[in-house]
Amino acid sequence: MAFENKYSYDTLSEAVNDLQKRGYTHDFLIQDDDECVVCQEKALQLSPDEFIIDEIYRFEGMTDPGDESVVFAISSEKHQIKGMVINGFGAEFGYRSSKLVEELHKKARQ
Repeated sequence: MAFENKYSYDTLSEAVNDLQKRGYTHDFLIQDDDECVVCQEKALQLSPDEFIIDEIYRFEGMTDPGDESVVFAISSEKHQIKGMVINGFGAEFGYRSSKLVEELHKKARQ
C-alpha cells in the first residue's frame, strides 16, 4: 500500500508548526550508534516495531535542490506519544542514520 498524506505544505517550518498543532509535540532523533529513534525529553528509545509512521513530508533546499529534508510524523500507542523525526540529507548524513531512514520508508509503504 502506498503512503498518502492528508496535508500539503510548502515549507518545512509550515509542516512542523501544523504537526505540532495536531499533537506531534515531541522531538525524536536518529542516533548514529543505534537503530532506534530517541526522545531525549522523555528519556525514551523506540525501536521501529514500537511506533508507526503517520505522515511523511519531503522538502528540497531553497538554494540547493540537493539539500533535502524529510519530516516523519510518528506515534506510539504503546508509549502514548506522538512526535516528529526531522532528517536532512547531505554530506553529514551518517550511514546508520540512512539505514534507519531506509527502514522508516519501507515501513511507511507497508
